[in-house]
Amino acid sequence: MTRISESEFARIVDGIIEDRETIIKHNPIGTEEEILLWMLLSCLTMYLNLTDIEMPCFNGKPDVKTYREAIVFVLQNRKSGNFDIENVLDRLSPGDRSLG
Repeated sequence: MTRISESEFARIVDGIIEDRETIIKHNPIGTEEEILLWMLLSCLTMYLNLTDIEMPCFNGKPDVKTYREAIVFVLQNRKSGNFDIENVLDRLSPGDRSLG
């Protein structure tokens, strides 16, 4: 089972923040935060080599809360070390200064 460290998780989030304008431009459906969280979930799926069985399922149209919960669910048993997932996810929120 592939695991992820806090620094690697933060690096992926930083890359998404760095490329956010392009990501949003090419995925215009949803809010900015929804689009960025969708991209993060997609990146984590590949990074962690998740199988179809391990992938979260969505009922209806996912929103920010749904994506955040899915990411936390995916990372729960895949973290190497103990770190605050929510704290890193908060950097993708529009009010966060790191979105610059």
